[in-house]
Amino acid sequence: MIEEKDYKYILPGENNNPVEYQVKCHSMIIIGANGSGKSQLGAWIEKNNPNDTHRIGAQRALTFGNYIQQKSYEQATNLIIYGQENPTGEHNQRWGWDGEKWNYTSSLLNDYENVLSALVALQINQQEQFIKDCKLREKNGETHNVVPEMVIDKLQRIWKSVFPHRDIVIEDGKVLAGFEKDGQYYEYKGRDMSDGERVGLYLMAQSLCVPSDKTIIIDEPEIHLHRSIMNKLWEAIEAEREDCFFIYITHDTQFASNHKNSKKIWIKGFDGITWEWEEVQNSELPEQLLLDILGNRKPVLFVEGTHDSYDTKLYSEIYKDYYVVPCGSCSSVISQTKAMNSNAQLHNFKCFGIIDRDYRTDYEIEAYKEDNIFTLEVAEVENLFLTEELLQVVNRIMGFPDNSRIENVKKYIIEERFREEINKQICEAVVSELKYRLSVANISKRNEEKAKETLNKLFEEIDYDTIKTEQMTKFERVLETQTYKNVLRVFNCKSLSTSIGHFFKLDNKDYRDFIVRQIKGKRASDIIDAIIPYLPNEIPIECN
Repeated sequence: MIEEKDYKYILPGENNNPVEYQVKCHSMIIIGANGSGKSQLGAWIEKNNPNDTHRIGAQRALTFGNYIQQKSYEQATNLIIYGQENPTGEHNQRWGWDGEKWNYTSSLLNDYENVLSALVALQINQQEQFIKDCKLREKNGETHNVVPEMVIDKLQRIWKSVFPHRDIVIEDGKVLAGFEKDGQYYEYKGRDMSDGERVGLYLMAQSLCVPSDKTIIIDEPEIHLHRSIMNKLWEAIEAEREDCFFIYITHDTQFASNHKNSKKIWIKGFDGITWEWEEVQNSELPEQLLLDILGNRKPVLFVEGTHDSYDTKLYSEIYKDYYVVPCGSCSSVISQTKAMNSNAQLHNFKCFGIIDRDYRTDYEIEAYKEDNIFTLEVAEVENLFLTEELLQVVNRIMGFPDNSRIENVKKYIIEERFREEINKQICEAVVSELKYRLSVANISKRNEEKAKETLNKLFEEIDYDTIKTEQMTKFERVLETQTYKNVLRVFNCKSLSTSIGHFFKLDNKDYRDFIVRQIKGKRASDIIDAIIPYLPNEIPIECN
């Protein structure tokens, strides 16, 4: 039976007194917004447990010479652990003194050559120990063991898992990298490696040279590393150092969420002396989204669409005080808004959802408001590009002397588009209402008879002809009154906003992008003011 190792670490408790915790998992990730005191917390952990902690700061020099300086293992290890060959005093000399205080979080770590020296010294120590053991066994007439795996073997294994198409060789006091291409082998000096390769080698060597059973703290483990290799690197390093506990300090939520089986700590605040923190709990929200929300510390606005869709482009400019989260479908907006509002860990965060009006009934729209989910005053987000107020702004930007073009657009949308498609709109509205009524029915999943009874009752209550008559009356009244604003409120046609650019001497396909460009420039306030009347007034534009 294999016993799992228990790892211990400390965090500040009441009055910043160190409190010890114990876990089975191999690592912990500390996340928080910029300025939340993450790096200071890493320094605090180191200062309060210096003998068992080794911290790799965020500021790292990545240069080294052509040859590795030869030092004893004790010399080199002292230099990377304490910053001096013969450590004295209570302060770690690695962090430097600026004349007033020790720079625990802002000092540049310029120890690459010492790290390589320690790596080579450790390899030599292991080789010497093996030779010594072999000689002793031969003297006693015993067969000696096969050559064991040594530190550079481990480094090369980590390297290959991260950079599979590159070799790393450390021999004769040199670092060399190489690769094969078209049947030929190309070699280059270690100092000429890419930033990613050099920082990878540095972190591998640092982690392998640290003495046993340490807590290794890495501030900003993502620096100079492409996201595709970050988790590979740290998982490979952890696998080689199962004796150590790893603490990562980061604001990269993708790294944090992809690093599985790791405890996550969220820094809620730091007043310069004490930290407010808590463990990240399980949530119905995707973990990366949860970490993003915690790290941003802004009110959250869930919207339809993707990162590149017009929903996100518009809302991100209008709701600048919010963390805008594109969810894809309207059902995802609804589910994620509900999940966040029910998450006790996020109770201090304001959270809203915006969805298209589509063909929703007033009853459905009011029901969603209970969960802080609100609808637009137009049928869909694309119709925001068609509001009369916005058309007036475009007209002014293009320098046209009168409003004739605006009137032509309105006439085109009402007479040539809405009138021609009204029967299709009525049909889709009827189907939408039927789907909604079925979706909210409370049908039992455990009792077949009760489920059947509920369903039969629901069918009795749904009168197709009544629903169709109501929808026909609504749409025909809108057409009859010729009120442009009401047409935009009920007319669902995503291609509509790509058909009116020519009225303003713009390319039809470029019209929406033209608006997006304007909202990012000097006309931003005019564009936003033209759209605001069609947004839910329950969601404040500015959050204090």
